[in-house]
Amino acid sequence: MASNTSNIVNAPKRRSAHVIHYTLSYLLQGAEHGTDGAIVLLHDIPAGAFSWENIMPQWAGLGRAVYAIDMLGYGLSDHPWPADTSVWGQADNIAFLFKQLNLSNVILVGHGVGGGVAQVVATRLVRERIAALVLIDTICYLHAFAPNWPLPDMEKLQDYDAPKHLSVEDMIHNLRETLPRAVHNTDAFSKVIDDYVNSWNSELGKEVLLQHVRLLIPNYINSVASDLRVLAKPTLVIWGGEDEITPIKYAERLHREIPGSSQIIIPDAGHLVLFDAPDAVAHALLDFAKGL
Repeated sequence: MASNTSNIVNAPKRRSAHVIHYTLSYLLQGAEHGTDGAIVLLHDIPAGAFSWENIMPQWAGLGRAVYAIDMLGYGLSDHPWPADTSVWGQADNIAFLFKQLNLSNVILVGHGVGGGVAQVVATRLVRERIAALVLIDTICYLHAFAPNWPLPDMEKLQDYDAPKHLSVEDMIHNLRETLPRAVHNTDAFSKVIDDYVNSWNSELGKEVLLQHVRLLIPNYINSVASDLRVLAKPTLVIWGGEDEITPIKYAERLHREIPGSSQIIIPDAGHLVLFDAPDAVAHALLDFAKGL
């Protein structure tokens, strides 16, 4: 009974904030701000804050508030179209959110595209609020997207007219075909794939998802990835050992070029390592946070 009560107390709660002229939704675990700063979690395309739900409860004893953000155009946050949902546009929103919530001493954690946003936030926008950076299977340097994930022919989909030539039905079918390439445990993933797909199943969803794809601009990432070597913040690089979406060579390069960084490669895990190995990710970050 005590364990069940503890789980209820620690269960993340939905909150929202008005940022610039958008509403951002997020999951909050713990008291606002925490007693010792915050952990802020940024998800990958095409996921949302839900992708952290199996991991967050394991950080309940850290004394930090834990925020899992639905970035603009994802999850329960606003889905504006057209809008700047590039890594720079997303980072602007996150920086405003930090100031609005008065977050400081932040461990900033980014997965995939969220890692690209985290790099902009940490190196350019609110560096003084960042205590440490965690990059998980992140886009970086000139690797802004994989050629055939999360949709086939990603380069063609960056054309502004692409939505005119792709039906909602075909896009959803393609997502269901391509997303399993990012996991090791494909059988289990089939039970949760709806979480990744259903929010895009409309004309607006199609336009917004293809807007995200169109704004995955390699030079936007490359312009900040090289700044990580002078960030001078504790940095942890976590990677799925079987990631075929963002190859492990990028983990090695980040680790090599960021002085004093730590690296953890998780075996039997693909790009969606938050799904394949939530406990391993949680323990890696927990150990990292305790060492700060």
